[in-house]
Amino acid sequence: MGWDLDRARQEVSQSSAGGAPFLICFGTSLLICAVASFYLPVKQAALAVMFQGGIALPAAFMLERKMAWGPMAKENPLNTLSVQLAMSQIVAFPIVIAMYGLRPGGVPLAMAAIAGGHFLPYAWLQRTNVYVWLAVAVSAGALGLQVALHAAAFPYILMHMTLCYWIGAVLVYKAARKLSAA
Repeated sequence: MGWDLDRARQEVSQSSAGGAPFLICFGTSLLICAVASFYLPVKQAALAVMFQGGIALPAAFMLERKMAWGPMAKENPLNTLSVQLAMSQIVAFPIVIAMYGLRPGGVPLAMAAIAGGHFLPYAWLQRTNVYVWLAVAVSAGALGLQVALHAAAFPYILMHMTLCYWIGAVLVYKAARKLSAA
């Protein structure tokens, strides 16, 4: 079976609900970490942020099964690329570990910068510029909060990320639905 690139991308969007389940679950886990950071010492809060994906990722896969409106065929030529894009932020994780050792309060800024870079290729894969907006909003917004609030920025960067992720989730879901209908 020959694959047309547009059809392959449409199948990616349908099978992932545009990526909305991941934005919803990671936004929720970041918000929980933000709230916890008001009660935990900064090193413990930073560890929670660093490893919140261990809960958010499986939750996102479960939510994706509920929200998606079509499977992705194993022979889809973008299957491997989708996995590689999803895992790309893992190679940047050493900077988060270094930040934890040097300045644990900077972990949210490091995570936001990595997330921003992680989102950019999804603009092409999911066929929506919402991911470009999301990348810029998450990383630039986090930097702005860090500069303005200094050490107090920790929970507010996480709340900012949550807000961006949740707004992004609505927008990418709508975009994926619209593109699938076309």
